[in-house]
Amino acid sequence: MGLGGLQHYTIEPSDLERTKDFYCDVLGLENGDRPPLDFPGYWLYSGGTATVHLMGTRKPREGIVVRGTEKKFEDTGRLDHIAFAANDVDGMRKRLQSKGVKFRESIVPRTGDTQFFLYDPDGVGVELNFPKP
Repeated sequence: MGLGGLQHYTIEPSDLERTKDFYCDVLGLENGDRPPLDFPGYWLYSGGTATVHLMGTRKPREGIVVRGTEKKFEDTGRLDHIAFAANDVDGMRKRLQSKGVKFRESIVPRTGDTQFFLYDPDGVGVELNFPKP
């Protein structure tokens, strides 16, 4: 069981379109393919890799805090979460459960990858991505 390289970072901007325009027009990232998720946003690519994810307003979900609904984490600024490539989904699930860490598990539309979403002690979101077996 181990973590791989950093995959992307996600920003929850106050103005989705203005932020997309900044990253694309000013920094040269390219707006690209994004799975059919149930909230607005953009995946911005650098060198063929989706490096920056911009996320619009989300709906509250069972078992996890969504910013702006129940609790706000002011100390993390506009950073929403960090994501890691991971392996051994069963081992990680057991590890998190044994340590009493609350997390939400989901399957990515179209790809079938498994994702775990959790928060660190300071409220920074962490995403673990396990490739479909």
